[in-house]
Amino acid sequence: MTYDYDLFVIGAGSGGIATARRAAQYGAKVGIAEYSQLGGTCVNRGCIPKKLMVYSSHFPHLFEDAQGYGWSPVQSTLDWQKMITAVNKELERLNGVYQRMIDNAGVELINGYAKFLDPHTLEINDRKITANKILIAVGGHPYKPDIPGIEHAIISDDMFRLQEQPKHIAIIGTGYIGVEFACIMNGLGSKVTLLDRNDLILRGFDDDLRAGIQEGMQQHGIEILNHAQAAAIEKTSEGLKLAIANSNVTVTADVILSATGRRPSLQNMGLENAGVEIAKGAVAVDEYSRTNQPHIFAVGDCTNRVNLTPVAINEGRAFADTEFGGQSRQMAYDNIPSAIFSTPEGATVGLTETQARKNWGEAVKCYRAKFRPMYHTLSGRDEKTMVKLVVEEDTQKVVGAHMIGEHAAEIIQGIAIALKMGATKKDFDATVGIHPTVAEEFVTLR
Repeated sequence: MTYDYDLFVIGAGSGGIATARRAAQYGAKVGIAEYSQLGGTCVNRGCIPKKLMVYSSHFPHLFEDAQGYGWSPVQSTLDWQKMITAVNKELERLNGVYQRMIDNAGVELINGYAKFLDPHTLEINDRKITANKILIAVGGHPYKPDIPGIEHAIISDDMFRLQEQPKHIAIIGTGYIGVEFACIMNGLGSKVTLLDRNDLILRGFDDDLRAGIQEGMQQHGIEILNHAQAAAIEKTSEGLKLAIANSNVTVTADVILSATGRRPSLQNMGLENAGVEIAKGAVAVDEYSRTNQPHIFAVGDCTNRVNLTPVAINEGRAFADTEFGGQSRQMAYDNIPSAIFSTPEGATVGLTETQARKNWGEAVKCYRAKFRPMYHTLSGRDEKTMVKLVVEEDTQKVVGAHMIGEHAAEIIQGIAIALKMGATKKDFDATVGIHPTVAEEFVTLR
């Protein structure tokens, strides 16, 4: 049978575009469908605009820190509208960059929703197209808890469209999205209340990292309500009133952000028409990102494996290399580094201490250092940096590295290479540090 495309990609986010371009480089005829802006969540509603707002939120601290170094006090105020406009202008520029990338690769873009009619046929804007192979890369979307009044809460997408800065924002959820927005808004001058159902924020991360970031956030003035679960939201003349379950406590804020997680965006895709298997709300795939249909594949957040932009890109490129480049390759999910762009910042790679002890029991040794970095000896700020290595004692292999502090993400990115190569504690000890830096602490831990 002759098909319109060798490969058709549903979703022009980071994973979809990377896959389409790589397949086209191998000579495949490729089409891609996108109903919204190019770049997906990361470029338009996630990583990029969030990081720009993180940068903005740091300036008040920098103005204060400068006084310890001899600079006169700075009186400055935030123009919220100017910041939001600048952020969105950069996103428009990036959309243009992605369009040029697609055009230069020879990939045809079709604007609209793609729906399966059968295993090889898609319908987009009343146009039927066929493809030999189809890749699902539709990402995910935020979801809200099912509580009364939840319609009054916003999601993370809406944070970049707020026309006014809230004086007080309450945030439901303490994963990395909730934590990052709490720190951003606190740095920009809003009062922040964060609801956490547990003892510590950032469930799933190393406990030392969780505790250190939570302590730092509280020192910066963020109110964290532990063991607090949202029960209901009521719109009142004073603002939005958030009730806490099994408690008389209420929080009244201008804006309530629901940051309780994300789910694959699979609605109205007609996956049943193609016979694609769904497991626990996500597209079920094997180690080659193949679904139960041998010619249909899926990558990124819609598969709910490791929901990070670089992972989606790598999964997509591995698929293209295997199917179109003659280079059979699987995505490796061990030692994937990640960061929390909170204040203080956190970053991690490898296993947490809890995970390591589950694997090796008492044959795990942890090396930690917690200290005030040199920068703050003159700023006077009581900021702490923490570095930690998790080591499996029998082999001396470093199986986890965790950090809290400025530039943690930049430092852990380099450490991730060492862990990927199987570095031991002796390898770290034999490495000469760069002095004076925070990063050198990783090679001087005793």
